[in-house]
Amino acid sequence: MDVPEPEQTPFTAVSAQTSKLARQYQTYLDASTPFTTYRWIGTAVLLLVFFLRIIFAQGWYIVAYTVGIYLLNLFLLFLQPKFDPSLTQDEGLEDGDAGSPSLPTRQDDEFRPFIRRLPEFKFWHSATRALAIGFVCTWFTIFDIPVFWPVLVVYWILLFVLTMRRQIQHMIKYRYVPFSFGKTRYGRS
Repeated sequence: MDVPEPEQTPFTAVSAQTSKLARQYQTYLDASTPFTTYRWIGTAVLLLVFFLRIIFAQGWYIVAYTVGIYLLNLFLLFLQPKFDPSLTQDEGLEDGDAGSPSLPTRQDDEFRPFIRRLPEFKFWHSATRALAIGFVCTWFTIFDIPVFWPVLVVYWILLFVLTMRRQIQHMIKYRYVPFSFGKTRYGRS
């Protein structure tokens, strides 16, 4: 007795192709994971091409501003610890939960490694994806909203300085350094 094959609807065909493309994309992402330097060089080239497109096209400043704000937000998440010491101290006071992981605040505290709120790979992937989407948006006139671009540049610089100042004060107050250069390295066994 022959078992009839289920009918393939257009939705299932599109869904099958979409999941196949998603698996291929994930395979390429997984293969690129160990090549940190090359990934960031590619992103820097994409950023340069994006800037050149904005400069030579003399437009799409809102797109550039939006991408800049998004990249600043990603960078701040990259600099922050996963478990914010200021929040865990407040929660410890309210809930009495002192067992949650946090950064050491005293010299005799146990060593806890710095765990980022946004890991490097996710930071790179989100930044590259945002730049690619921004670059594609610069080819559609609907996104070319006329604005006085010097105001956007000054506002972005002001926003960058203020948020980085606040982040650096937070780093100093809770004594953490999100980068590994300049830290003591011990012999590997």
